Amino acid sequence: MEKRILIGLIREEKQPHDNRVAFTPRQCQWIMEHFPQVQVLVQPSPHRCFRDEEYRKAGIPLQEDLSSCQLLLGIKEVPPEFLIPGKTYLFFSHTKKKQPHNQHMLQVILEKNITLIDYECLVHPDGQRILGFGFFAGVVGAHNGLQALGRKTGAFAFKPVHTCHDFQELITHYFGVKLPPMKIVLTGSGRVAAGVLEIMGLLGIKYIPPEEYLVNQYAYPVYTQLKAGELYLRRNDKTYSRADFHAHPENYECRFLPYVTVSDILMNGIYWDHNIPQLFQAADLKKDNFRIKVIADITDDTHGSVPCNLGDSTIEDPVYGVIKETMQQTAPYLPDTVDMMCVSNLPNELPRDASQYFGDQIMKYVFEELLNGHSSMIENATIAANGMLTHHFAYLEDYVHPL
Repeated sequence: MEKRILIGLIREEKQPHDNRVAFTPRQCQWIMEHFPQVQVLVQPSPHRCFRDEEYRKAGIPLQEDLSSCQLLLGIKEVPPEFLIPGKTYLFFSHTKKKQPHNQHMLQVILEKNITLIDYECLVHPDGQRILGFGFFAGVVGAHNGLQALGRKTGAFAFKPVHTCHDFQELITHYFGVKLPPMKIVLTGSGRVAAGVLEIMGLLGIKYIPPEEYLVNQYAYPVYTQLKAGELYLRRNDKTYSRADFHAHPENYECRFLPYVTVSDILMNGIYWDHNIPQLFQAADLKKDNFRIKVIADITDDTHGSVPCNLGDSTIEDPVYGVIKETMQQTAPYLPDTVDMMCVSNLPNELPRDASQYFGDQIMKYVFEELLNGHSSMIENATIAANGMLTHHFAYLEDYVHPL
């Protein structure tokens, strides 16, 4: 007889409460139908985007005490006092870069002999991340960027995404919307960009190749997309190699500047770290030909690829203005400022769809690996086990045991 496996979906306790979940009620049903040895239990939560009642109706038991479960799945970091000793947890721990605010949590995980598998570290054999919410960050970020331009110009109005039940309802608001002429430049080619492209398609915004976009005017809304190879070229020979760029970004220059003179909106979805050149400089904002009115900084690095990202905005209050001459923050939607949309938790505006997408990826690529017990994919994403850091994450030793 197969060993019974109990999986618990934990309540999100980190403040502010995240409303996403690893599995929807229907996904829990599907798991229990296809894996008869598995039972899913759900800890009741007033904050989850799927109500307790929806799980109950789907036949999924609700239970406060999850100490009988072998596997516990959440989304965000678990405050140390809620960690159950000896269990295996999956969540986004935000510890692999030695983030200071999660140091204590990882120390407690080791003390309590907990096995920690980090979603962020689950990768396909080619190194691509399996799990992430980037697509819905792109969808919501693109919508919010357009909404900000509509408010700034008074030309059109969009409903906030977080007031929609789900993506399907959002789409119905696009029926019959006629946008004025505008030029949108999108950076990046990953999941965030795919979400932005989804909105461009739904609104019928036309793609224009970069070289035409730079020189032509259009009587209807258009966008162009700049992938890394179009944005960054090696200084000495003006070529791009992905491997070389990631190894030596300091040898590359950014070719974005011409686009600030012809675009109304920048939708930024490019990966950035501090060695990579910024898209433009603070000084460029002061020039008369800086035309961009709204920047949807979906990647959202404070003072990162976009120098006028002065910090996060919120779902309730997604936009702030920046005075171009002084780089000071001000009210949004003023005539001569650049408006910044820098919400760090965009997928929380479409939590039902984001959760379903996330759960689908787990079920396709991770679930059987989790159950089979000997998986290099799971092993490589396990930060802690048996009260110790695993060998892949031994570099965190000075983070968990500082001198």
